[in-house]
Amino acid sequence: MSKLAPFDDLLQQYNAFEYHHDATLKQRLHDAQDWLKQRIKHTHQDYFNQPENQLMAQYFLNRLYGGPDFDSLALQIERLLKYAHKAENLIPDNAIKTGTKSVGLAILSMQLDQQIAIQLLKDYPAEAPITDEMMRQTLIKLDQKEQRLTQLQALDDLGEALDKYMRSLMMYAAFKMCKSAAHKYNFDLMYEFIQEGFMAMKPLKSAEQFIRTFSAVERDIIEKVHSDHPDPFR
Repeated sequence: MSKLAPFDDLLQQYNAFEYHHDATLKQRLHDAQDWLKQRIKHTHQDYFNQPENQLMAQYFLNRLYGGPDFDSLALQIERLLKYAHKAENLIPDNAIKTGTKSVGLAILSMQLDQQIAIQLLKDYPAEAPITDEMMRQTLIKLDQKEQRLTQLQALDDLGEALDKYMRSLMMYAAFKMCKSAAHKYNFDLMYEFIQEGFMAMKPLKSAEQFIRTFSAVERDIIEKVHSDHPDPFR
């Protein structure tokens, strides 16, 4: 079986998202993702602003939490699978494993965020600005607690994989050798996706520790939301 087969399964999940065929839902999804990212920025502002954490914080918000950029990345992954026999010889195995975790996390995030967008459209006007109280009520109604905890566990697993597989100089050297091939076959966006992960890790002593510190705060917020805390996001 191809080492890239898991990407095929992930793309099937991605292609099944309703927002691809519903412009109103797509806009509301992006609105919800913007709110979520701004909330994360605000919650972790002091932690993210530490010099060694800034690049990883950007990678979190721009890559691992989905968003419009992922649509273009998904198209490149789809093309990559058509050239799987060539790609498997170019991309290091551990980069494929870690890339699968990253893409899987982004798709899970989009799945949960789409559920939020659908519920928001049911309960509020499509053009209504999203408020903290709207989001609190929506999260309680959807009861995403276990799914969000699963999302955070996947994030913790990714942090462990980043430290385990992606920190070696040999791995980075092998990855840099793929750059010309990535450009030749028009996989620049995918190459950048992985390269940004490498660059984000450089200032950190441990990607796993960075992520676990982040996820501990997020777990506390999830508990507050589902314990009927009146202001769980602050």
